[in-house]
Amino acid sequence: MMQSVAFAALSFGAGVYAQQAGTLTAEVHPKLSVSKCAAGGTCTAEQHTIVLDANWRWLHSTSGATNCYDGNTWNSALCPDPVTCAANCALDGGDYSGTYGIKASGSSLSLQLVTGSNSGSRSYLMDTTDTKYQEFNLLNQEFTFDVDVSKLPCGLNGALYFVQMAADGGVADYPTNKAGAKYGTGYCDAQCPQDIKFIGGKANNGNWTPSSNSANTGAGGFGACCSEMDIWEANSQAAAYTPHPCSPEGYSVCDSAAECGGGICDKAGCDFNSYRQGNTTFYGPGGTVDTNKVMTVVTQFITSDGTSSGDLTEIKRFYVQGGKVYANSASDIAGVSGNSITSAFCKAQKSVFGDSDTFSAKGGLKAMGESFKAGMVLVMSIWDDYAVNMLWLDSDYPTDAPVKNPGVARGPCATTSGNPKDVESKSPGSTVVFSNIRTGPIGSTYSGVLQPGGSGGSPPSSSSSAAPVKSSSSSAAPVKSSSSSAAPVKSSTTSATIKTTSTKASSTSSASAACATKFGQCGGSGWKGPTCCAAGSTCKASGDFYSQCL
Repeated sequence: MMQSVAFAALSFGAGVYAQQAGTLTAEVHPKLSVSKCAAGGTCTAEQHTIVLDANWRWLHSTSGATNCYDGNTWNSALCPDPVTCAANCALDGGDYSGTYGIKASGSSLSLQLVTGSNSGSRSYLMDTTDTKYQEFNLLNQEFTFDVDVSKLPCGLNGALYFVQMAADGGVADYPTNKAGAKYGTGYCDAQCPQDIKFIGGKANNGNWTPSSNSANTGAGGFGACCSEMDIWEANSQAAAYTPHPCSPEGYSVCDSAAECGGGICDKAGCDFNSYRQGNTTFYGPGGTVDTNKVMTVVTQFITSDGTSSGDLTEIKRFYVQGGKVYANSASDIAGVSGNSITSAFCKAQKSVFGDSDTFSAKGGLKAMGESFKAGMVLVMSIWDDYAVNMLWLDSDYPTDAPVKNPGVARGPCATTSGNPKDVESKSPGSTVVFSNIRTGPIGSTYSGVLQPGGSGGSPPSSSSSAAPVKSSSSSAAPVKSSSSSAAPVKSSTTSATIKTTSTKASSTSSASAACATKFGQCGGSGWKGPTCCAAGSTCKASGDFYSQCL
């Protein structure tokens, strides 16, 4: 079952008990500018803010400053049970720069690995009212940002991704949660993390087991699951983008090893990592996409009917550096073709790599699209990996599999790299910088000269570089853990009502082999595919780089 009877009873019979908001430190959200672009490339800046995840925050008694959670254990006097703990304890405000190494300026967000005794951080984008998380539906849109990963060595992950968490942080679904989005509550992801301190407005201290290799984390009896779209998981050596659908779609609480271990979500996802797909020179220091320099990353969400309500059928990737646009590298693995994520690519990859196809079993791209329709929240984080040292991203993994096997080599880092204690002591100043975040119709958020190569099965459909902005007022990766300190714990998640959604079948027209199907691409600079359209549709240009059969 999704939620045990005991947990449900705690949720709805809590009376005056609540997950409290503290007042000892003022909570001031750093400002971050984000742009919306229109067809043609004109972008308008909007003033947003970011908020620190609740799991990093100081959790103390409501009557004073006594820690409710210290190191990786709970205060048994204040937290004898989940309900009493929620009544006795409050999340407090944070010093974003001084304690957590989070610095926002204009359209730029810098995240540093170690600041004082704190390690890592996770933040969410708030809406323009600064009262709830900004929700995104990226179907038939592209999401673009600039990133500097030059100071991220092996073993680190500067991540930017979306999760289907509640916009209010879970307040409406769990009235015992009084802290809400203002204090970064409600996290969930496809790994169903169990290291979250509060789930559904109640402490997750039941059956809590302190971590054996981390002084700040542990795992409780519950986990929080929801669909996750990893736009960017990367360091200077390797990068991947990965959809992770869940079934049922929406926020779910897991309460058993079977559920939390993969009964609800596709933990592995369908990833595209250029190195893992056989191209070891495309991404990295001095590579085609040179990680010694700032790059622009463009991700396009293509639908079956060219609208935001259609089924998600493809996720494309482009990079821009120095005014040059690079389509994602094509797969060089025999039996796996293409340079984008499609259902065919995912099925072929799972077969050739010998991986279980949980991606298709949990609904694949179509289910991922349904999550976007419901609204997904933007997450930006820096973290290291106490489970498997980030080897799943940048090294050979599993470590006991022959490296010659397809899919094992994921990056150039040694299998002895990535130990968090080593990374934190030797590279404490490691930093990722995200900037110039923008969204808009396909082809609207970037420009540049398309370079040859990399087309594979999915040629580019636009070009990149920041569009002009005008100001306006308005793989089974381990749990994305969070090292903390000054404020205890890492990672986080919450709980919301489970919802299921029906999806409608794709309705693309068929066409002869010589012509593109309706809503397919039919032209643009560098396009080498069909330039005619199926009967009943006409090829229409949307800028210099993309034409579509409509």
